[in-house]
Amino acid sequence: MKRIGPHVHITGGVQNAPLNARSVGATAFGLFTKNQRRWDAKPISSDIIKQFRSNMESEGYLPEHALVHDSYLINIGHPQKEARQKSYNALVDELKRCSQLGLVYLNIHPGSHLNQISEEQCLDNIAQSINRALDETSGVTIVLENTAGQGSNVGYRFEHIASIIDKVNDKSRIGFCIDTCHTYAAGYDIRDFESYCKTMKELDSIIGFQYLRGAHLNDSKTGVGSKVDRHQSIGKGELGFETFSYIMNDPRFEEIPLILETIDETLWPEEIVQLYKMVNKDSAGCGKQVLQ
Repeated sequence: MKRIGPHVHITGGVQNAPLNARSVGATAFGLFTKNQRRWDAKPISSDIIKQFRSNMESEGYLPEHALVHDSYLINIGHPQKEARQKSYNALVDELKRCSQLGLVYLNIHPGSHLNQISEEQCLDNIAQSINRALDETSGVTIVLENTAGQGSNVGYRFEHIASIIDKVNDKSRIGFCIDTCHTYAAGYDIRDFESYCKTMKELDSIIGFQYLRGAHLNDSKTGVGSKVDRHQSIGKGELGFETFSYIMNDPRFEEIPLILETIDETLWPEEIVQLYKMVNKDSAGCGKQVLQ
């Protein structure tokens, strides 16, 4: 089945995330394990860890139904060694926090070159940092999110994600997350069936769907190729409802966390219901054609 839910709040403690997800009817959810805009955070106490694991079990969530998002401050592609090391340390901490909570996926934005080095050097920095971080930790997969191409961010081309994955030594602990808003803003049209299938075919040939570990389902306020990252509620932006119906009927998106980062949290329960209503078992989607 498709696993859908929002990126939930952790007000009062990360242990509340599964409860907050269940309250809106989610079958998956995204979360931060700490304040995403601070470098430092208190260690997770043994009591909080126990409560989180208990709430995951009581609400029926498996570890692979949660997609943790790392801090927005982290930039493991940073051109300056000292700043890159600071980001690396924070990444390792994020991986260890996931492991403590029993979670298996950490979603990260690849990084930014800050107009000081080439995109290729930035991609190399990212891959080197990931290799070091995976060597220092265990059990958690790093999930690379494609970006809109805003500012000096890399990751807006499928080739960027593929380049990083190619350089990662442990392929069993690297994956990617496709964000629909970012994909569209980066220049990949997915609004109609033909365009969606063309983009997904390109994604598969360049990255490979075997690395898909999650998706962010967001409509876009800005146009195709705008390179401006502005999320919108499902069906209220440039993409409309059709794009999401293609995903909901694409078997390649089964049993991975499909996370809403849409802008109006009061609509999350409605959006989850809307997405499930799009499922048509008789649909001849391009994903089904590929798998036949």
